[in-house]
Amino acid sequence: MKRDIEFEFSAGLRWTHWLRAIAIFVLTVTGFYLTFVFIAPEASDEPILFLNAKFRMWHEIAGFLLIAITLFKTYLFFSDRISSKERVSFLDFISPKIWFQQLKYYLFMGEHPHLRGVYNPLQFVAYVGLYAMIFLICITGLVLYVHCYQGGGIGLFLYDYMRPLEAMMGGLAMVREIHHIVMWGILIFIPIHIYMAIFNSIMGKEGSMDAIISGYKFHKQHPKH
Repeated sequence: MKRDIEFEFSAGLRWTHWLRAIAIFVLTVTGFYLTFVFIAPEASDEPILFLNAKFRMWHEIAGFLLIAITLFKTYLFFSDRISSKERVSFLDFISPKIWFQQLKYYLFMGEHPHLRGVYNPLQFVAYVGLYAMIFLICITGLVLYVHCYQGGGIGLFLYDYMRPLEAMMGGLAMVREIHHIVMWGILIFIPIHIYMAIFNSIMGKEGSMDAIISGYKFHKQHPKH
C-alpha cells in the first residue's frame, strides 16, 4: 500500500517531549529520595556531605525545567502553525463515530479510523489528563518551594501568590499530599503511554514512534470518494 509522508510534530514539540521525559525521571528519583532517604552518604567529620540538599537542588532544577517546558508547550499548542494539528484533534474527540471506530480498532474488530488531527479520542483525553496533572504538580511544587526560599529571589517573589493557593488546598500538609498523589498519577500514565505508543506503532505501521524523533509519519493513502 502506498503511503504519504507527512511532517506531523514540530521541533519544539519533539524537544519538549524528551526534555519533559528527562525532567519527570529526575523528579521521580529525587522525589522518592526526599520522601524516603534510600542513600546514605559516607561518614565524614567534614560538613560537606549535604546529600539531601543536593537531591533537593536537582529536584528543584528539574521542577523549574518542567514548568518552563509546560509553559512553552502550552504556547505551542495554542499558537504554533504545525501544532494546529493537535488542536484539530478536538474535532475527533467530539465525534461519536470516531470514538466507536477507535474502540473497535483497539478491540481488533476494525480498521483504525481516519483522523483529522494527530491524536485519537483516547489519546486526546489522556494528554489532557496528563497536562492537568503536570499543571497541578507544578503549582503544588511551587507552594512547597516558597516555604524553603523566602529570603529573596523567585521564592520571595512568589510567596504572596502561593499562600492563597495553599489555603485553598487545605494547608501545607495537604499540598504535600496532593503533590505525592499527582506524582503517582503521572507514574501510572507513563507505562500506559509507552505501551499504547508501541501498540499503535506496531499495529498502524505508520512510524508513530519514529515521529516523535524525526517529526515524520507515513500515513496510508485513503481512497478518495
